[in-house]
Amino acid sequence: MGDFSASSLFEPGQLCGIGPRRKSILTLESLSCRSLVETLRCCVTMETINGPVYVTLPGGQVTRKRILFRGQTVDAKWSDEWHVTRPIWRRPCSGVSFDSRTYFADECVLAMHVILRKVALSPRALARDSIRGGGLLSPLPWLRRAACRSLYSETGVWQRDYRVETRRQVERRWHPRIQEQWKKNAKEEVSKQEKFYVLSMFPYPSGRLHMGHVRVYTISDTIAHFQRMRGYQVLNPMGWDAFGLPAENAAIERGLDPEEWTKSNIQSMREQLDSLGLCFNWDREITTCLADYYRWTQYLFVKLFKAGLAYQKEAVVNWDPVDQTVLADEQVDEAGRSWRSGALVEQKLLRQWFIKTTNYAKPLLDALAELPEWYGVKAMQANWIGECSGCFFQFQLKLDGEETGESLEAYTPTPEAVFGAAYVAILPSHRLLQGSSPFKAALTRSLQQGRDCLTEVTARNVFTGKEVPVVISAQVEFEGHLDTVIGIPDVSKDDASVASVLSLEWPTVIHTQEDGSQTLLNSAQFTGLSREEAFDSITQKARDMKAGGHLTSSKLRDWLISRQRYWGTPIPIIHCGSCGPVAVPEEKLPVTLPKVPALTGKGASPLQSAKDWIHCTCPRCKGPAERETDTMDTFVDSSWYYFRYTDPNNQIRPFERSLADHWLPVDVYIGGKEHAVMHLYYARFLSHFCRDQGFVSHREPFRKLLVQGLIKGQTFRSADTGQYLRREEIDFSGSDPVQAGSGGGVQVSWEKMSKSKHNGLDPQEVVEQYGIDTVRLFILYAAPPEQDILWDVKTDALPGVLRWQTRLWALVTKLREAREGGVTPDPSALSKRDRDNARKIWENKNYAIQEVTGHFTEDFLLNAAIARLMGLSNTLTQASAGVILHSVEFEEALAALCVMIAPMAPHLASELWAGLCGVRHAQCGLLCEGGDVLEQPWPTVDPEYLHTPDTLEMAVRINNKACGSVSVPRQVSQDAQQVRELVLASPLGHRLLGDRVIKKAILSPRTALINFLVEE
Repeated sequence: MGDFSASSLFEPGQLCGIGPRRKSILTLESLSCRSLVETLRCCVTMETINGPVYVTLPGGQVTRKRILFRGQTVDAKWSDEWHVTRPIWRRPCSGVSFDSRTYFADECVLAMHVILRKVALSPRALARDSIRGGGLLSPLPWLRRAACRSLYSETGVWQRDYRVETRRQVERRWHPRIQEQWKKNAKEEVSKQEKFYVLSMFPYPSGRLHMGHVRVYTISDTIAHFQRMRGYQVLNPMGWDAFGLPAENAAIERGLDPEEWTKSNIQSMREQLDSLGLCFNWDREITTCLADYYRWTQYLFVKLFKAGLAYQKEAVVNWDPVDQTVLADEQVDEAGRSWRSGALVEQKLLRQWFIKTTNYAKPLLDALAELPEWYGVKAMQANWIGECSGCFFQFQLKLDGEETGESLEAYTPTPEAVFGAAYVAILPSHRLLQGSSPFKAALTRSLQQGRDCLTEVTARNVFTGKEVPVVISAQVEFEGHLDTVIGIPDVSKDDASVASVLSLEWPTVIHTQEDGSQTLLNSAQFTGLSREEAFDSITQKARDMKAGGHLTSSKLRDWLISRQRYWGTPIPIIHCGSCGPVAVPEEKLPVTLPKVPALTGKGASPLQSAKDWIHCTCPRCKGPAERETDTMDTFVDSSWYYFRYTDPNNQIRPFERSLADHWLPVDVYIGGKEHAVMHLYYARFLSHFCRDQGFVSHREPFRKLLVQGLIKGQTFRSADTGQYLRREEIDFSGSDPVQAGSGGGVQVSWEKMSKSKHNGLDPQEVVEQYGIDTVRLFILYAAPPEQDILWDVKTDALPGVLRWQTRLWALVTKLREAREGGVTPDPSALSKRDRDNARKIWENKNYAIQEVTGHFTEDFLLNAAIARLMGLSNTLTQASAGVILHSVEFEEALAALCVMIAPMAPHLASELWAGLCGVRHAQCGLLCEGGDVLEQPWPTVDPEYLHTPDTLEMAVRINNKACGSVSVPRQVSQDAQQVRELVLASPLGHRLLGDRVIKKAILSPRTALINFLVEE
């Protein structure tokens, strides 16, 4: 809304005033209840959803009262010397009744909140309820004036200038229409269209969006609009990664149920996303903490368990003493601290659940070659997996010659020589020497620190059938993350040394020929094979026997998924004394989370207190059993959510294969750098597994990956204590900032935005100040997506996009005014100079279409796309009056410009397009076809432009004076050095520049022109 003067809002004698009261009470002198209701009705008429109302008071003071719809409390902001927390009535008012009651004092305010909520949600509801005596549905004449609409799309009258209030009106008008059009198009799209699946990583519902969210979802929204304009069937879904420690910890602090806390946050964040003008396929919304989602997470776990890929074992794990839970190795930083709480991680022996991702290490590594569009992330994934040159083999442990049922996996980098094993070595810190291990006593008796120790325990290789002793190694650690290795003396001098010291025997399995080639000996059916042939044959045979053989690296570990917390997906396993761990039958899923009396965040899993839930019947033998009380790591929930978006309401299976095959792989996956390793690795693993299970026809889930950088804010820290300081605590009056008052030193840096660092921004406040489109354009223009953005409103980026919006508006204004003069456009009336300029506009338009389309589809340099569009707008700004009036090229270029900015600034582009479509005597056919700008097809390059000559005429200037032109190859026309050399080598160059001293040659980035600055 705009500023209302006293005369426009109230009848004489109805002005409100503020009196000097100690309690800062707003007094309403003679303002009737009806007048205030009428004022609020004005807000609704003006479509103010969350906007200010300005009221001029006696004495020139201005109050700013924010009316929050949807039933929220009035937020009153007054002048600096007055602060009113809640408006109240000074004396009872009469004459107005609501819902058959007469309200007085504070009740009037409350009653009007109810009515406003009805207006905001359903205007017809207000008509049905009809406020008796208030005249609310029949605004007074002054109210009609205050509520008048002034946009062209509403009135047919074009506003000449683009002001702040114009921007607000534009966004108020087009915001709901764009949202509605997106929903309508989504319903009308048919599967015959080529699909485009753009996916942004779904957020954890903390309750408040941050600028990082705004950046990732602005990028996905922009790409989604672009691809829909290209005619694709677009899927741009949204959901919530809703399980996890933060919600549980927040609920503990507040004494709330994590489910209630999470659902409330989801509702709040969804409203925030809507307020940012983002268009998602909300009909496909998923929430990982709801049973209709985690039922299928459990289903996939059961499939992993039945495939032998989910297992439980005792392990020394990383324990977070603050969050009281286990951390995977990936969740511990280089300093040994938890990635979330920052606590120093402890080592603890616990029985944990793992997923055997190492079995897929080699396929995941090899599949990276299929992903040419992942750029630097491929190297990160490859480094995480490591070189898959060895494998694990399964061993069965014996004690005193008796089978124990305990299995052990041991690694070797030379699986082809496995028949030559002399021993299996474990580290002194191995789990077999810890806790309640049945081997602990026997191994401890043999342990001598710093020496290789032969033990009483033996291990039988399931693949070879051979039995070898278990040795406790003198080493403190093995290569990578290994804690168990196979000693094969024939291929390792170190292994041979250990075996000799311990007087162990081993067979010779490698024979070297005279030509240097090597073959196998004493290796059963593999004898005689070359080492290369044996490598493939032995590992394949081991895989077939389920005795190991899956190629992996020494640095990669299996995925630890157990968490000793409440708010997570329950692991669907039942522990039976007779049957061991048994998977919950698929038809009995989901295993829902029980309600527990209280959460403390301390000690064992909270689910252990749910006794009625724990005790159950074994699905196999029907005997008494207990449920697993650990929950899954949230990475499990997010490892398959991209599948569920394709079929979110399926109650029979996780997703229909035909729908997943239609939409997958994701065409563009957008997210932060911090997820470029772990999350992507787990998601890729699940996709490979689903392919092997026959759920989908492809292996890789993501075709292109767009890893976005952070948005950083400026931080100030005390040089003495390192404490983060607020900006208002800094004195900027000197050359260097210092602490206000004390004058202490300040360290200034740019860091990821955070409340604790006092450098965060509330996206809604930023949007309110600058507008949705301005924030979108700034985020896209400030830096390439993969780079960090330093949020500083004083830089050129923000003022630049503000000026650009004004220039765009001015271009439409110019065209409209030119066509309103009564002169009919006539291209034949153009002078030769104007025809040349029109030709340049045509070339610049086609060049912009080519470049912008390329940036959207190939490298995602959206900042470069905006820069190219700015260049086109500059070219149009320089057009003469004749070109604007008569040339079809100007009109077509402006129409193309408007369409191309629509994905990035949809509200502004929508109003600009409405203004263009109303231009008199339009020559561009596109402007006569109707429809909003986001319904227009994406512009394509004119065929003639694609067949332009291989050379172009480069205009030459000397000291800014035109001197002629030189033909240069088009492919080098943007290379300043080559253009300079070609001009100097030309007859014109020899004649005008041959004997002159050239100080500088400047090549124009926007047009074919080079300017030589020479000494006079």
